[in-house]
Amino acid sequence: MIDWTHIGPSVTAAFLGSLVEFIEALTIVLAVGTVRGWRSAMLGTSMGVLLLAALVALLGPALGVIPIAVLQLVVGVLLLLFGMRWLRKAILRAAGTIPLHDETEAFAKETDALGRKAFTGDIGWDAIAVATAFKAVVLEGLEVVFIVIAVGTVGHMLIPASAGAAVAGILVLFLGLVLRRPLARVPENTLKFAVGILISAFGVFWVGEGLGFHWPGSDLSIFGLTAGFLLVALIMVPAARRRVPEIFAPAR
Repeated sequence: MIDWTHIGPSVTAAFLGSLVEFIEALTIVLAVGTVRGWRSAMLGTSMGVLLLAALVALLGPALGVIPIAVLQLVVGVLLLLFGMRWLRKAILRAAGTIPLHDETEAFAKETDALGRKAFTGDIGWDAIAVATAFKAVVLEGLEVVFIVIAVGTVGHMLIPASAGAAVAGILVLFLGLVLRRPLARVPENTLKFAVGILISAFGVFWVGEGLGFHWPGSDLSIFGLTAGFLLVALIMVPAARRRVPEIFAPAR
């Protein structure tokens, strides 16, 4: 019997966080394949995936030699900073302070930029296409690696967290192969809102664990922290919306 109250938060955080990053990487890979050719795009993507897999294989076990309290505290602080960055942007987007992220617009900009670059490379490989796809997969994937290792290693949930990220990757890859266009209808900004809340809750939880605080209900307290962050975030959205007119209002 799988104890979802124990592994559920780790799997969910890894899945949602990875889903967002994979969607952004897919948009660039689709642009590369459409404009420069799928052979070079797939080569760059494969190279990036192999590098990321090697990082997970190397870094995951290596973190096991660090004292658990130190690891919990460091990872907790990093998760909190990482999550709050996502949550802050999500709140500002929801309030209309900054524009929503649009994958269709990002795809158009990327295809336009790639179309202006001359073909480079020998024996049929396009160096610019390979490098662009590789960079996109690695840059977006590094955040996936961080999320998986952070929410998985500290709580001995590396395999469930990796599984959550893998499912997200397979889902995005399948949809990309079938649709051959950006996943613009996926509510990415809502996902970022949810991921920011989850990652921030994990951060507070691990900081507390690292400082020796005994959370009531143990891992179940993550659900309470998540609810708390959600409540604060929902309050901050209208507050940020009201703040905008005040900032841009003419001085009297």
